Amino acid sequence: MTFYEEIITIIMCVAATLITRFLPFVLFSGKKETPKFVEYLGKALPAAIFALLVVYCLKNVDVTAGSRGIPEAIALFIVTALHLWKRKILLSMVGGTFCYMIIIQLVF
Repeated sequence: MTFYEEIITIIMCVAATLITRFLPFVLFSGKKETPKFVEYLGKALPAAIFALLVVYCLKNVDVTAGSRGIPEAIALFIVTALHLWKRKILLSMVGGTFCYMIIIQLVF
């Protein structure tokens, strides 16, 4: 890429990010009622995204080789237990990641 192509690419990325951040506030300002479809998406998408993340994280687990998915299963249990206990998403993600990394580095 030339210097000008790099500058144009950066400008386009910044513009796309700004548009996706500010457009909902412009479209759904406090003056109008939020459409029911958008409210439904606000309720349904978080669970769908986390389900997608679980599938993505476990897609390469091979139960016939190596540690047979034991570290992943333990980390998944820790994430679930932390989330059911405290209901804090960040705590669940950090706790599960930390647990997985410790198991991988020290046990397997």
